[in-house]
Amino acid sequence: MRKSQLAAGTLKNMTDVEREAIVNDESELNRFSDNASKSLVNQLHRGFSERFLRWRRRYIPFGGDNRRGHGSVKLSGPLVSGAAYCVSSCSMIIMNKIVLSSYNFNAGVSLMLYQNLISCLVVALLKLSGVVSVERFNWKLIRVWMPVNVIFVGMLISGMYSLKYINVAMVTILKNATNIITAIGELYMFRKRQNNKVWAAMFMMIISAISGGITDLTFNAVGYTWQTANCVLTASYSLTLRRVMDKAKQSTKSGSLNEVSMVLLNNLLSLPFGIILIILLGEWRYVIRTDVTQDAMFWVAATLSGFLGLAISFTSMWFLHQTGPTTYSLVGSLNKVPISLSGLVLFNVPLSLPNLFSILFGLFAGVVFARAKMS
Repeated sequence: MRKSQLAAGTLKNMTDVEREAIVNDESELNRFSDNASKSLVNQLHRGFSERFLRWRRRYIPFGGDNRRGHGSVKLSGPLVSGAAYCVSSCSMIIMNKIVLSSYNFNAGVSLMLYQNLISCLVVALLKLSGVVSVERFNWKLIRVWMPVNVIFVGMLISGMYSLKYINVAMVTILKNATNIITAIGELYMFRKRQNNKVWAAMFMMIISAISGGITDLTFNAVGYTWQTANCVLTASYSLTLRRVMDKAKQSTKSGSLNEVSMVLLNNLLSLPFGIILIILLGEWRYVIRTDVTQDAMFWVAATLSGFLGLAISFTSMWFLHQTGPTTYSLVGSLNKVPISLSGLVLFNVPLSLPNLFSILFGLFAGVVFARAKMS
């Protein structure tokens, strides 16, 4: 009690400056103690955080929510684009088979013209809306691209008529011949040699195609002729496109030609060819007189096939951008499996055990070919 009275008296006798100095000293002491406590809390928090991070890295593979999110985005890109490519490719072949066979539509050139017209209109709308960019065309570019387009039109027409007469499974197996013709063309045109695994896979494709044709219960000589022409034209298209590509880019003002511009150029230039062929072959009379053109569901199927044709172009470019040529070729070979099986189921194709074995062997040969190209 006496000590507190002395302290009060001493504080009373002090000057204002001395009292202010004591208050400042006390505030500094309090600040120091607060900083010390905060430092201790921060050290404890840092220690617990480091332990938690070590535990999370050990037991959670992606190391947290943010990294997990980025990983899922990187993983979902190729998966979504690959799935879109497979679905559009399968749907396009099956839809063409429905239009030509199920509706018994005997005007393949007219169907091609309608599909190409839809593709041009959709690309034009996308360009006007600013979704895609298209190179400005000129007569020099058109002259350079004309041989490619002639082969492109022949490839589409032959593919249409082969689907009309042959079942979907055999069409996909016979398409393996395109790889053989392309490899031979690369050897003579570009001096590109293939390894022994590739040639072995192509030999397997030849065996599967021959055995498939012999055991095909729905064999049609006209359809096989069209499919042979389609294989030659498809291989010629890829080889000619590779040779013309650089020259076509030099014919543009910007010095480049993106994939969307190629799609539009091909479909746009095919329109006058289609009109000329329809007049020469007399398809316009058939289209006017046939009853199937009065069926609304026929036009729904034909329009959908046009959208699917354009979807293949865009999804293939998207998938190729997300992955790479090797993965793209491998998925393209694997894609033949669901196409073949779905074609057998949907159209009730008469099938024998040897023919089924030939189809499965051809699908296996296509996968082996893609794997060999990757090595």
